[in-house]
Amino acid sequence: MRYAPVMTAIGLREQRRRARAEFHREHLLDAAEAVFGARGFQDATIKEIAERAEISVGAVYGIVDGKEDLLAQTLARRGTEFLAEMERVVAGSSDPRATLRSLADAQIGFFRRHPSFGRLWLRSVGPGRFGLSPSSLDRLGVNADRAVEMEADVIRRGQAAGVVRAGDPFVLAAVFSGIVQAYQANDPASVGEVGGERLALADLHALLEGAFAP
Repeated sequence: MRYAPVMTAIGLREQRRRARAEFHREHLLDAAEAVFGARGFQDATIKEIAERAEISVGAVYGIVDGKEDLLAQTLARRGTEFLAEMERVVAGSSDPRATLRSLADAQIGFFRRHPSFGRLWLRSVGPGRFGLSPSSLDRLGVNADRAVEMEADVIRRGQAAGVVRAGDPFVLAAVFSGIVQAYQANDPASVGEVGGERLALADLHALLEGAFAP
């Protein structure tokens, strides 16, 4: 019993240490997202990211293994959130055509909330196009193909119900993703630029309805 206060103090110090480490990591990833999004992977530097995060370059290397690992962790953080949001949309709707509209809205809304990530993602349309090594892609912890698989599943259900056009579900999912990404690339709010919608979401919905109607 007499050791309990000591153990409690050690436990509290460890909790505070972990909280500080997580705070610095999140701050670093915020800075990396902004710099990578603005400058691209090749032109961004650890020094610039460290300055934006207001930490030393040495501290950066205490959190990540290098620039490639930093990019992988930056993509993984938002990528996990992005896929979770899509999964919630799919789980919350039984109408395939309404689900496709909601998936488009969810993806666009996510980029609008995180425009630096939007710029970063749209530079190469997914992590596999960044030239990351296989080991770095493994560290992402995100199945980048999962988004297309979810869209293909919704399309397949729509085809079975007779409310979505016939065709290979994965090809149609790729077309769906292409339409949404083209909208995002030209949507100022999705990439952190000034200006209103260049195409209203209602018009995007109509375009998707026309493209995927049976």
